This record gives sequence, C-alpha cells and structure tokens, in this order.
Amino acid sequence: MLKDLFTKPKPKKKKYAQVPSEQAKQDVPEGIVIKCPSCKKIMYTKELIKNEKVCMNCGYHHQMNAMERIKSLFDEHSFIEYDKEMISENPLQFPGYEEKLEKDRQKTQQNEAVVTGEGTINGFKTTFAIMDASFRMGSMGSVVGEKITRTIEKANEKNLPFIILTASGGARMQEGVLSLMQMAKTSSALKLYSDNQGLIISVMTHPTTGGVSASFASLGDYNFAEPGALIGFAGRRIIEQTIREELPEDFQTAEFLLKHGQLDAVINRQELKETLSNILDIHQSGGELTW
Repeated sequence: MLKDLFTKPKPKKKKYAQVPSEQAKQDVPEGIVIKCPSCKKIMYTKELIKNEKVCMNCGYHHQMNAMERIKSLFDEHSFIEYDKEMISENPLQFPGYEEKLEKDRQKTQQNEAVVTGEGTINGFKTTFAIMDASFRMGSMGSVVGEKITRTIEKANEKNLPFIILTASGGARMQEGVLSLMQMAKTSSALKLYSDNQGLIISVMTHPTTGGVSASFASLGDYNFAEPGALIGFAGRRIIEQTIREELPEDFQTAEFLLKHGQLDAVINRQELKETLSNILDIHQSGGELTW
C-alpha cells in the first residue's frame, strides 16, 4: 500500500570523523566546519554535504540550493533545463532592485529564484521546478511565475508528471502587483493541467511562505514537506496580534500541518528520491492507490 512508502525503517546512522576541539577550531579555515543551528553541534562541511545536508546528530535539514537538489534527486546526465536565459527586469523602477538581482546572479550562478526543466528519477521521466532560497530568498517575481507556468504547460504537452520543490519568502515586493498576479497564473495553469489528468507532486521545504504557500505550493495531488519546514502565509506574530491569542509552539511547522491534515506526509530528504520514484512508478503502471 502507498502508506508503506512513508513508514520505512530509518536508516542507521553513519559514523563520521570527529570534529576538532574548540581550541583547534580557531586554526581551521573558514568553511571547513559548520555549526548546526538546531543542536549546535560542530561538524565537517564535507561530511554534512555527503549526508544530503542533514545533520548527523539531530536530523536538522539544512537548506540546499537548486543545483544541489537536482544532483540529489535526478539521475546523472538526465537533467535538461528550461528557460535558463530568462531574467527579471525592473518594471516599477524600484531603487536598487537591478543591482540586487545582479548580485544574486553572481552569488548563486543562477539567473532567477527557480530552476525548471525535465529529467529522470530512477528512470522515470518528469518535469520539475525547484525554487532556490539563496536567490532573493526564493521570492516570487514575474520570471519565477512565468518559468513555473511554462513548465506546467510543457508537462501538459508532453504528458509528463510535474514535481515542484518550494522554498520562498513569498511574493517579491519590488514587483508589486505583477508579483501577486503570479499566484493566479500558476494556479490556473495547474488547474488546466490537472483537468488533463496531469500528476502534480509538491514538496515544501524550509521556508515556504506567503503567496507561494497560498498558491501553487499547496495544489499538489500529493503535498509533502521536509521535516521542520516552516510553512504558512502570514507571520506568527501578525497572526497572534490579529486573533489576540498565543499560538502553539510548533505552529506552521511541517509536523503541525501534517497533524491537522494539510500535508500527506513529512519525508526525510534522504528518502525523498525513492518516494518520488515509487509514486511515479505507481502512476505510470496504473497501480491502485490506497492509504
């Protein structure tokens, strides 16, 4: 049954090299070691990357950029990128916006906050959109919405599944209402695709907030999330001030949403590729879905 996909025994913890002592760390070049923001454990950056950027001590999921996720999920040499050349303009003449975009392009070596394309996951072909929080905090501007919409349309034309991994601070304020329009545009494209029996898989990663969480991120046939991911529309403080109540400590976490029926599963990053390929296999072979 499909629920068996999410109840696999957790893999045994691997043994990793010990990290230098506090005194020795002063002589370690920057970038060699990293401190986990959750458990405060110091570990070698190289070992963390080998472990899919999941903390070996507490399981905290560190952020991954788009290309790291592509390398983690897709079969080698199967990745074909769509619309790489598209870049944002400054339609509202927002001061300093173009300079910030160029700075992020240099930093991330990506032209925008989403990478789209097609590839295979354990041999199963699919289209995808992967948002990158290291570019303008994954904010959704006109180009982000357009690239996602074009990919959905290509999935429809090619009769392929569509997988999206979200990571976003919400709509991009420098583009005003043009940014907000992307919520309707992407949602409409998904509706047309769904009406044509297209398969939509959404994986929400930390953080998925604002207009992204209120549109395409929540419209999957399967809605998954990584452990501990922050998912929500308005900020916690704004909600508490509005309703004049204190919210639960785990409010807007992936686990809270799963408990309240807004997610189908919370999936460890190291199990995501196998889970996605199993779902693609079930849909391509016409298997029966049971929970």
